[in-house]
Amino acid sequence: MQTNFRPEQLTTPEMQESEKILRTCVHCGFCTATCPTYLLLGDELDSPRGRIYLIKEMLESGKPATQEVTKHVDRCLSCLSCMTTCPSGVHYMHLVDHARAHIEETYRRPWHDRLVRTLLAAVLPYPARFRAALIAARLAKPLRGTVARLPGVGARLSAMLELAPAALPAGESEYRTVHPAEGPRRGRVALLSGCAQPVLDPGINAATIRLLNRHGVEVVLAEGEGCCGALVHHMGREAAGHAFARRNIDAWTREIEGGGLDAIIITASGCGTTIKDYGFMFRDDPAYADKARRVSELAKDITEYLATLPLAPQTDVGNLTVAYHSACSMQHGQQIREEPKKLLRKAGFAVKDVPEGHICCGSAGTYNILQPEIAGQLRERKVDNIERTGATIVATGNIGCMTQIGKGFADRGRPVPVVHTVELIDWATGGPRPRALAG
Repeated sequence: MQTNFRPEQLTTPEMQESEKILRTCVHCGFCTATCPTYLLLGDELDSPRGRIYLIKEMLESGKPATQEVTKHVDRCLSCLSCMTTCPSGVHYMHLVDHARAHIEETYRRPWHDRLVRTLLAAVLPYPARFRAALIAARLAKPLRGTVARLPGVGARLSAMLELAPAALPAGESEYRTVHPAEGPRRGRVALLSGCAQPVLDPGINAATIRLLNRHGVEVVLAEGEGCCGALVHHMGREAAGHAFARRNIDAWTREIEGGGLDAIIITASGCGTTIKDYGFMFRDDPAYADKARRVSELAKDITEYLATLPLAPQTDVGNLTVAYHSACSMQHGQQIREEPKKLLRKAGFAVKDVPEGHICCGSAGTYNILQPEIAGQLRERKVDNIERTGATIVATGNIGCMTQIGKGFADRGRPVPVVHTVELIDWATGGPRPRALAG
């Protein structure tokens, strides 16, 4: 793709990187075949190729983002299926991240859009606030019909209420920063606690710690770590996203320089994609470039790390059939496809691939709140495809997908449990049965 940037426009690392990405695109259109929004809407501007044209024009002009560009960029899920499909290696993730930051800086959104985005950014990354918000949402659920009719904000607030669980699991009764290995220690890792996941399902991190400890791995929860920054980063709030990232980098660097780390374990694949990109985010920051690169190199999805351990099934799981949903951030963002399925099969489960497995479920961070109509269509399509497998359990590696798909089955009155992959492996290797499988 030919670009027409003026020399003075290419003085920042962000613009230089975007110009390089734009020049990589050859207009082939392969990306349109696997783009969820193009699949649903059929609009070229809601495909990666169309968005690339819009972003190119926006950045080359040097003008503020328009309502039209913002609409189509906002509709992008950042599922990155296009990056898996692209034969030219266009790094769409970095391009659309730059576009979102430019929109956030130059475009004044309508009041209702600003309100919802500010609310999400102020609540979701903070576990205590998020828990309080979910309790309030549970109380407000009977009013969601009235809420849905509110001008401007109704659809999004209603989506928030619908996604809120009917009940919240209890948090950890005892918080410890160090969980020692059982028997001879074979490794030491840090575990990302996260923000939304420990509120929605603290059993995921608990299963991870049990599983690793049983296999001789010490697990530390680094003091000061928290939200990875993905939630605000993908809303274009670059400064806020980088602030969260720096806090984590500092926390893990202390552990690296203290007792040493063999890996930084992430159990939410959306977080993993972002943490593995810290090195790129801070590539030109003299204070953080080396530290960020080191953190990114150590970052591992839990299934990546488990694949290096000698796991041995101890529990008869009864030939349960599992539909494995590969989260977009797992298969496209991190290019992890086979490890989770191999681990499940080794643990004794019969594993089924989901038809159209490359298509997003519609969760995508805050997307199912900010774009509830498109997200709802994608959820229904995903649940339809999962039902075709005939599986009795759904396993995945991302809390957002678990919430989204679980709601889809709940809306149909189908009690199909949706669990994290690590919970099943923990159970099969001597841990307790996952709470979602009770009964």
